[in-house]
Amino acid sequence: MSTCRRGKRFEIVDQVHRRLGPVVRIAPNHVSIADADAINVIYGHGNGFLKSDFYDPFVSIRRGLFNTRSRAEHSRKRKIVSHTFAPKSVLEFEPYIHQNLELFVKQWDRASSNPEADGAGRLDCLSWFNYLAFDVIADLAFGKPFGMLASGADMAEVKASPTSPAIYAPAVEIMNRRGEVSATLGCMPWIKPYAKWLPDPFFSQGLQAVENLAGIAIARVSERLERGENTTRKDLLARLMQGRDEKGEPLGRDELTAEALTQLIAGSDTTSNSSCALLYHVVKTPGVLQKLQKEIDEATSDEGVIPSYESVKHLPYLGMCINETLRHHSPSGIGLPREIPAKSKGVTLHGRYFGPGTVLSVPTYTVHHSAEIWGPDVEEFKPERWESITEKQKIAFIPFSHGPRSCVGRNLAEMQMRLIAATWVKRYNIFLRQEKMETREGFLRKPLGVEIGVSRR
Repeated sequence: MSTCRRGKRFEIVDQVHRRLGPVVRIAPNHVSIADADAINVIYGHGNGFLKSDFYDPFVSIRRGLFNTRSRAEHSRKRKIVSHTFAPKSVLEFEPYIHQNLELFVKQWDRASSNPEADGAGRLDCLSWFNYLAFDVIADLAFGKPFGMLASGADMAEVKASPTSPAIYAPAVEIMNRRGEVSATLGCMPWIKPYAKWLPDPFFSQGLQAVENLAGIAIARVSERLERGENTTRKDLLARLMQGRDEKGEPLGRDELTAEALTQLIAGSDTTSNSSCALLYHVVKTPGVLQKLQKEIDEATSDEGVIPSYESVKHLPYLGMCINETLRHHSPSGIGLPREIPAKSKGVTLHGRYFGPGTVLSVPTYTVHHSAEIWGPDVEEFKPERWESITEKQKIAFIPFSHGPRSCVGRNLAEMQMRLIAATWVKRYNIFLRQEKMETREGFLRKPLGVEIGVSRR
């Protein structure tokens, strides 16, 4: 738990694997297996592996699609939610993304119009990617944005219950604290009921963040339900409200709020972290930005400030840059723990038998940075490697996890990343004002900020 608390768990696990080999016990009942061939065994369809109790500290209102450990409950929830993220459904969300990107561009234009001595404006791109991602997902999940892009500030309405008075709190900061404390307590989930009394304020502040994050969902869903269902909006919340399980039953109010919260968590800082990492690597790596600008300029020459998804969804080099970002800086670097079911026969991997109740995982960062899989240039940011990848590399690439518990919002995430990247690449000249992008790990591997110089092209 101490290693998780320091925010570098993925690095420690990677170092241990490099020293001891592909099979390492990282907790009394948790074995990490750094082998791409283990991915389908542990995470694939039909194996029956369950999410472990690591996910219990992530529960707030009630269990949602992400943190439920029941296969039956997960199947029911996924049936309701999955149609929301089908390719055709996701296309209906594009107008809301465009509206928020227009505000994003106005703010970056404002920074560009206030240059420093070197002729470029100064901003922290992570902050603005956070404001953009949180406003987009709030627009989709709750019916309207938080207003972070308009105000240039991290602030959202919070309610303890549907009838409680509203207060305002920093949603990005809350999300960061919640991810860090939940992932830390996930290593010793039995300690959660007592954690607020631990002397380290990290725990009490983090648990308060969990409550505040739930309060954001309660406030926004309550407001939407009080307004009544607006059938003209085709957003995530509307589709969740329309969803039915196999018995034809809709989600109840608490369940609806929990699933809307799940979408907020899954679709906010994941997008902003990845967008920040993409900008950093694209700008830092010689020749990549120029090549990307050429591709996007040619594909969107007859379009306005915000490119359409239709014009950028099949651009090959943009796709390579996104994939290489997700390999080099995967949203989550840890191994996602799965428990071998109690009534199973167990499993044998690397000549070792693991019985029922054992927790196994494949460390994402380690398989994404394996020279054996990706070659001796594995630490380089090299989009061109995606022109011809091997079957082994396809198997090892798991930024959205794998199998029935993989990210249900992958189509939306990929659309957002393409639209966000195409927008700033097309409109701005950018250079880095810092040499290194520092990161910290909670559940996600987060950049700590990237200062850039920005000017209009």
